Amino acid sequence: MTARITSGAVVGVDGIEIEVEVDLAAGLPAFTTVGLPEGAVRESKDRVRAAVRNSGYEFPSRRITVNLAPADLKKAGSTYDLPIAIGILAANGIIPQEAAAEPMIVGELSLDGGLRPVTGVLPMVIAAKASGRKRVILPLANAGEAAAVEGIEAIAVADLPAAVEYLCGRREISPFIPDAPEETGTCACPDFSEVRGQESVKRALEIAVAGNHNILMKGPPGTGKTMLARRVPSIMPPLTFDEALETSRIMSVAGLLGNETTLVRERPFRAPHHTISDAGLIGGGNVPRPGEVTLAHNGVLFLDELPEFRRNVLEVLRQPMEDGVVTIARAASSLTFPASFLLIGAMNPCPCGFLGDPGHECACNEMQIKRYAGRLSGPLLDRIDMHVEVPAVPWRELAAEDGGEGSAAIRERVVAARKAQAGRNGNSGPVWNSRLRPAGIEAHCRLDRESEQLLARAADRLSLSARSCHRIMKVARTIADLEGEETIRAPHVAEALQFRGDGSGPAAA
Repeated sequence: MTARITSGAVVGVDGIEIEVEVDLAAGLPAFTTVGLPEGAVRESKDRVRAAVRNSGYEFPSRRITVNLAPADLKKAGSTYDLPIAIGILAANGIIPQEAAAEPMIVGELSLDGGLRPVTGVLPMVIAAKASGRKRVILPLANAGEAAAVEGIEAIAVADLPAAVEYLCGRREISPFIPDAPEETGTCACPDFSEVRGQESVKRALEIAVAGNHNILMKGPPGTGKTMLARRVPSIMPPLTFDEALETSRIMSVAGLLGNETTLVRERPFRAPHHTISDAGLIGGGNVPRPGEVTLAHNGVLFLDELPEFRRNVLEVLRQPMEDGVVTIARAASSLTFPASFLLIGAMNPCPCGFLGDPGHECACNEMQIKRYAGRLSGPLLDRIDMHVEVPAVPWRELAAEDGGEGSAAIRERVVAARKAQAGRNGNSGPVWNSRLRPAGIEAHCRLDRESEQLLARAADRLSLSARSCHRIMKVARTIADLEGEETIRAPHVAEALQFRGDGSGPAAA
């Protein structure tokens, strides 16, 4: 007897359907799994045998062959435990084969027949919907993310007997309906009003978020660089439904969705330690998994103590910073992960951290300072649009009762600026100003006479390259968008010149 069950797998961050074929044949008892199974899949035979017996069902003493198709795709994880068990029971006549063949079935079995959650359910359910399926049977802990996909009934079961009784028609299980999320319109992360002083840095971060410009903050220890960075998600626009679905799909593959979570509601903020490997940052492994740049997709990637990261680790950021995706090539295949994030870097001005700090004396010599700054390559710095100094905050500002403007007010300006960019740039290429190519810069970053003269004088005086001039024009375009201006004017260019990364300080016009 042969039974066919549909399950799912994840390739990159996309789901695909897997056909689980179970054949019971005469011969000495044996259990063979084929179709490029990895370790956890090969071990499923022992979990399935124990779960079936401990659930009160007869385990057939026959030659069992399980084929996972397509056979040329590596199968990893414990997703296939439940579909294999259902397939064996269907081939043995305990479950009607027609009932078992219709839904997608995923889940890991414990030895007593209970069900444990698996990763990557959301993209699998999306794949099931794309193929025309109406139901998915899965563990209770995965029901929330499955129910986020409209048009799919999420049948959540606690153990193998519950799944068998449901498929045999002896038990009614209603589709899981998640609680409606509270639409507060606000972000639960820390607020900018809690930060005392640093008004110029807050302004720089507002510009960076509005145009999705990568930014590097440089200043002595304790000046608030990390505190400011952690509040950036509070001024970012709310996730659209498509962004929330895409972000949730990534989190599902990484196993970071909570048991009660349907969709991610807030933009991700990832802050990996400087000891991270290049595979941990960019993604990889025998079966490639998303790295930190992908987990930060649609959100913020914060790299504190930037020069302390190994150089080979930082260099792998260059492609995703430029393209918004990361491609991981293996001998058998090549996978592309989304990686459109806002990079925020933070660093000290020198190894001791006190170069330029009037309250402390720097203990570093010139060679140490040059070597420290040289840890960041020119091509990497060239992809960071904005560089801002973060000075020490005077006590009178720290003691002030009012921390200044809150995140809600800043967020309103950012949302308006991004809407302007979407309306202007969306039909001709990348939406955000930071992603404008030369043709987009020429079309959307036109300067009036006064601002063009200002940029020309700065370029001559500071020997700015063409790339630096384009970067200044893109930042100026974002500043104009924040102020609701159609034309880039001289004050916008003057402010943008303060954020250039040539190390010479604000330009005097």
